[in-house]
Amino acid sequence: MTHLWEFHGGIEPLGHKSLSNQTPIVQAKIPPFLVLPLLQNIGEPAQPIVQIGDKVLKGQIIAHCHAYDCSLLMSVPVHASSSGTVKAIESRAVPHPSGLMAPCIVIETDGQDTWAEHTALTDYKTLSPEVVRDHIAKAGIVGLGGAGFPAHIKLKPDSIDTLIINGAECEPYITCDDRLMREHAHDIIAGAQIIGHVLGGTKRCVIAVENNKPVAYQALLEAVDGWVEVVKVPTLYPMGGEKQLIQVLTGNEVGRAQLPASIGIVVHNVETTRAVYRAVQLGQPLVSRVITVTGTGVEKPQNLEALFGTPMQALLEQCGYQSDIQRLIMGGPMMGFALPNDKMPIIKTTNCLIVSRAIEPKPLAKPCIRCGACANVCPINLLPQQLYWYSKAKDLKKAQDYHLFDCIDCGCCSYVCPSHIPLVSYFRYAKAEIRATERDRKTAELAKQRYEFKKFRLDRSKKERAERHKKAVSDKSKQAEIQAAVERVKAKKAQSEKPTANS
Repeated sequence: MTHLWEFHGGIEPLGHKSLSNQTPIVQAKIPPFLVLPLLQNIGEPAQPIVQIGDKVLKGQIIAHCHAYDCSLLMSVPVHASSSGTVKAIESRAVPHPSGLMAPCIVIETDGQDTWAEHTALTDYKTLSPEVVRDHIAKAGIVGLGGAGFPAHIKLKPDSIDTLIINGAECEPYITCDDRLMREHAHDIIAGAQIIGHVLGGTKRCVIAVENNKPVAYQALLEAVDGWVEVVKVPTLYPMGGEKQLIQVLTGNEVGRAQLPASIGIVVHNVETTRAVYRAVQLGQPLVSRVITVTGTGVEKPQNLEALFGTPMQALLEQCGYQSDIQRLIMGGPMMGFALPNDKMPIIKTTNCLIVSRAIEPKPLAKPCIRCGACANVCPINLLPQQLYWYSKAKDLKKAQDYHLFDCIDCGCCSYVCPSHIPLVSYFRYAKAEIRATERDRKTAELAKQRYEFKKFRLDRSKKERAERHKKAVSDKSKQAEIQAAVERVKAKKAQSEKPTANS
């Protein structure tokens, strides 16, 4: 595969990668407490199977999928990230712009980091894809590029021709994938081979690396084996988007309502691929990941292998936390979001923490000048200007007509807007309003169905009681008639048996 295609739009923001990609990955310290949310992925939350006071080991399942069958559900189990004692099962603040509360399991660590017994599939090639896929599901692996989609759902062998391993990492500041490819290239290649086996033997596998990562590219080339191909792609945001990467590597455009699998392609992130390797070849479930901690608010920006459930504050302190920070962002500056505090835990979709001290005030938004710059850079080929007008006017039907939900919130339009209009904020607002309206509609529809069923049940019950009463009255009348007839027969018989005067 030597020819590369292009996708529409895109931007080239300042990368700021050198802040954190110059030093090796560091092991994060084990915190005194781990806070593990029951939902760390797209889909359904897991259900606790431990109780307060239970002793747990690292890698032990503490919350399982509903009905214990993860392979068929949009859910994955949650494992203890380290050994210790379950201290609470309660709602805690989780990583979200609102700081919302969600059910979590709190573990007091013992500092031993003792692993539970785990099983590796060292001879996975002799096993069926279904067995390996089920093993991956039980390991709790989700998409670690930020989406959090359960990995096993994308591993169903259904005429998949091409496997793409995404190492583009196009967002500014984030370097966890870069360091991972430099230091664990063999794990990534081995993980790709496992995924290929589970998909039923794909024809080709491509690892895409942006051309601003020459060291990572060389490391992968040296580790490559068999059918895996390493390809440099242009440094252009959002190159790491699934549909954009597919278009650049294959020339195929994934339709608005399509999934990549429908055209024979599956895409996985490099960290996800390494997690598959560790689960299958080492028997280790997903309990940690590499996280970039960077920005002007830390003294030593770097990448750390951190246990899930580790409080963000602990990582920031390990990197030399500044006391006068102004903003903490989870994810990249383009698609990430600001957090209200640093007390929240690291979860599976946490790939970066950006800590800022001084923040330049945002320019005030000015009226749209209809320049069309937003449409020129939109990688989905939408019309952000029209979406903005309809979102601002709360004409949500029109916004949907202009394919609002195809927007990937990449922020390219906001980045180039000369009027400094926060376009993505408007789009997110409109999406949230539509989803809320749809939830209300479904709730109202369900309430209507329940009311109508209740009314039907009450009417049926009333009708049945009336029929029973009518029958009872009818039966009583019949009994009376029968009794009267019996009495008449008795009377007639008695009359016939009465002696006459001549006898």
